Amino acid sequence: MSEPRVTHPPADHRYLQVARALRKEIVDGVYPVGSQLPTEHELCERFAVSRYTIREALRRLREDNLVSSRPRTGTLVVPRPAADSYVQHVMSINDLLEFATDTRLAIESVTMVSIDEELAGRTGLTPREQWLTVRGSRRAPGSQPPEAALCRTEYFINRAFAGVGRLLQRHEGPIFPLIEDLFGVSIVEVRQQIAAVPIPLPLADGLGVLPESPGLEVQRTYTTSDGQVAQVTINTHPASRFRHSMTMRRVRG
Repeated sequence: MSEPRVTHPPADHRYLQVARALRKEIVDGVYPVGSQLPTEHELCERFAVSRYTIREALRRLREDNLVSSRPRTGTLVVPRPAADSYVQHVMSINDLLEFATDTRLAIESVTMVSIDEELAGRTGLTPREQWLTVRGSRRAPGSQPPEAALCRTEYFINRAFAGVGRLLQRHEGPIFPLIEDLFGVSIVEVRQQIAAVPIPLPLADGLGVLPESPGLEVQRTYTTSDGQVAQVTINTHPASRFRHSMTMRRVRG
């Protein structure tokens, strides 16, 4: 069976392709922590793109907390902050990316489903619409069954971006950056709701807890810059394995 063909973003999103290539080299150790990326001029020549494209690609890497750029010192690869698999310090979309990157997504199924009334009630999506559904569990790095998962995860991906499913066979990280890179869109808002729930029987075994034991359901709705819902996720955590932390400051006029 031939490998699925991946359609690249339009030329005006070339910076996403450059950022993706550099991100992979950083993760693979081509540019280790503390090392300096090539100059903008060198990157322009390597990728045959404009200086503006390179600057946008580097901006994307800075937003992902992979590099820092300072005048006269160039662009340095920086260490990613250590993540606590059980504590989410969520203050920005980048924080969500950090948590998802430092845990491992074990995918069990990828199917296109029609949203029924029950799913519509849980997700806020419109009944009878078709959404790509990804189900699995999120685990600490290096953990293997029968070790209990950190949470059970359900992704509902807009049909317009369902092509991302072809890239998920060996994927263990967050999905929304794939959508951004593949389709040239930007996730600009994530709406989060947290609710106390009893963990239902179908999920209890995989989480290593008793059915109906206390749990927390975290639902997130990811919206693009043009107001389109790209993805809805539902993570179900045993109450003892999840703590949400945030800091609020007074704004003085």
